[in-house]
Amino acid sequence: MESKNIIISGVGGQGIILASELLALVAMEEGYDVKKSEVHGMSQRGGSVVSHVRIGDKVYSPLIEEGTADAILAFEKAEALRWIHYLHPESGVVIVNDLEIVPTMVAIGLDTYPEDVEGTISSIASKYHIVDGLKYAREAGNERTVNVVLLGVLSTYLPFSEETWLSVIERRVPRAVEENKKAFLLGRGISSK
Repeated sequence: MESKNIIISGVGGQGIILASELLALVAMEEGYDVKKSEVHGMSQRGGSVVSHVRIGDKVYSPLIEEGTADAILAFEKAEALRWIHYLHPESGVVIVNDLEIVPTMVAIGLDTYPEDVEGTISSIASKYHIVDGLKYAREAGNERTVNVVLLGVLSTYLPFSEETWLSVIERRVPRAVEENKKAFLLGRGISSK
């Protein structure tokens, strides 16, 4: 397989690290080399979190270079814009949770939230999905499964079997396993619409 470069970004507490772990475990189970790197920043205070995940027959570095990401999976709209310059201009896909988390500096009037995020994304990415992750997570029975809904969408762009994904989810997220499996399958169905 040609290597795949995936950026997963969001705000602390949204499950970015768990999502990157699930992705890495699935790829390893399918026989690929995986490298990942995470920046937690001020994640415990609602700050930005990003994970680089590189997958291939042989991967030497965990860091993704600007302009080479095959996918950007963003759990919050402004975080999609923060990392969009990493997207491969011709072939990259952006998957964005339709959620705006207002940063403290915006809330106190010292900054502004980006306007027309979807318009900006559509002007840069030829393939993108704006997903109401919370709607699908609620349908799955657990609001905390938004990250797995979004992984479901991402999974349609990767060569890994549905069975491997579900097996990894079952082992890695045992407390809400049925809700997470349902969330994943709902996410998988989104991109086919």
